Amino acid sequence: MTDYTMAELVKNHEKAFKPEAADGVDAVIQYKLTGDEGGDWIITIHEGECTTAEGVAENPNMTMAADAQDLKDVLLGKANGMQYFMQGKLKLSGDLNLAMKLTSFFKMS
Repeated sequence: MTDYTMAELVKNHEKAFKPEAADGVDAVIQYKLTGDEGGDWIITIHEGECTTAEGVAENPNMTMAADAQDLKDVLLGKANGMQYFMQGKLKLSGDLNLAMKLTSFFKMS
């Protein structure tokens, strides 16, 4: 199995985006990641498109804080995001309704 960097996984949000699933959604999501490959990432969903960038959003609709490896495991299907949330490994703030829908906006490989 190929090892993906956190940057590659975040950038892949653009390719995996399903605009039909996010019809009418206008949102800014902030990832605040710690540990190896930690950093700040912005995922923007606007007018049927998804873009990603490094940095800190001024007013994100939702923020997810996690260890980069934990988020990697979720994005690669090695771990269940809801379980990690319940265990406190993924911390969410802001629009939790958006968080619940987030996975449906992207194709899982």
